[in-house]
Amino acid sequence: MTLLLGKQAVVVGAGIGGLAAAGAMADYFQQVVVLERDVIPSHATHRAGTPQARHVHALLGGGQHALEILFPGFTAALEKAGAVRLRTGLDLRLEVPGYDPFPQRDLGWDVYSMSRPLVEYVVRQQLTKRANIELRDRCRVDAIMTNANGAAVSAIRLAGRNGEGETLPTDLVVDASGRAALTFAVLQSTGCPMPPESTIGVDIAYATNIFSAPENAPPYWKGVFTFPNAPESSRGALMMPIEGNCWMLTLAGRHGDDPPGNFDSFLDFAGQLRTQTIFNAIKRATPVVEVVRFAFPESIRRHFERMEFFPRGLVPLGDAVCRFNPVYGQGMSVAAQQACILRDILAARAGAPDPFDALAQAFFAAIQGVIDTPWTTAAVADFVYPETRGERPPDFENTIKFAFALNRLAARDADIHKLMIEVRHLLKPQSVYRDPAFVERMREVIAEA
Repeated sequence: MTLLLGKQAVVVGAGIGGLAAAGAMADYFQQVVVLERDVIPSHATHRAGTPQARHVHALLGGGQHALEILFPGFTAALEKAGAVRLRTGLDLRLEVPGYDPFPQRDLGWDVYSMSRPLVEYVVRQQLTKRANIELRDRCRVDAIMTNANGAAVSAIRLAGRNGEGETLPTDLVVDASGRAALTFAVLQSTGCPMPPESTIGVDIAYATNIFSAPENAPPYWKGVFTFPNAPESSRGALMMPIEGNCWMLTLAGRHGDDPPGNFDSFLDFAGQLRTQTIFNAIKRATPVVEVVRFAFPESIRRHFERMEFFPRGLVPLGDAVCRFNPVYGQGMSVAAQQACILRDILAARAGAPDPFDALAQAFFAAIQGVIDTPWTTAAVADFVYPETRGERPPDFENTIKFAFALNRLAARDADIHKLMIEVRHLLKPQSVYRDPAFVERMREVIAEA
């Protein structure tokens, strides 16, 4: 029998991170309350507070695995709801400079492609099966309150659906609201310093449209990822199948080379990509929505793990800790993996005399492993562009040589190809590249160049 850690926990934010966190805590509290400022729809549709949700989202293999752990049956429910199954390495055509396409191989496992609203809806459906979880929408959280000396969180102050004020006592608060404003307010009110930050100024903009997939769609791919010819050009695109027999296409550019917002110009931009695969697929396809746009200035990693003190009973999670460049599709998956780590920490503390002692510090230390790989992977690709702001990784030139050599080796070796994709899907850490036999092979490939 599970030992409860407390009476009530509160999650702020009903995105993937917040929903996953609620699932992680359900076994360890009598009640878990999820507070969301948006209207939560009863079906798979967009929420006002997530404008980025109208663009292509990826649930990487590591994120899918994490959500399956938190919500057994999640994967089957996702497919039943209309998500499109993709065979990794085979169904997504990768167009990388020098490899158009990259060799398509069956790497032995599946992922799913769908819209962001669909995956949120499926997670919500799984969450509401738990009788002790309450999902409240149209709730604006005004503050996270602390005890008299500011050392511990004690309650949440919020305005409900009709504007009425309410105070919820709580043993633990997970801030999954995205920008960490509530966490920062607690730190300021208690005199704590702000966490150090690492930033990467990517200045990326993207535009998205959805098309009905034509009956004569190419049979040899289900989606296309066209990489830019960096650093000469930042124009790239990702087109994925989604529910309803549609294609969702996101075009991207950086540092002022922004995809346009009207359809004719959108189509023209697609025609100027490095290859014509996507343009040829959509030029006669029927658009089903208007073009939508979004801009993302910088990735932010907040180093809470370096703080000497952190208020008891408060845990920021997901984008509140690390906001990734969305072009790599890492955010949802990393948030789900963090929720799994939170669950493991709570399980280890069940029955402890003081389960909340240094809980946040333990969490911050544990999640660095699931942040390091996606952050480092993105940083290498982002800093290829000279205009990117921030501190370049050490030994950057050799890192770039390694990345090119890895592509060359993966193109001709199916085992290395699988390993590379497992790292990109957050199923394995980058540390696997330090295996001595692998390092020796890479040296040989680099020497060939």
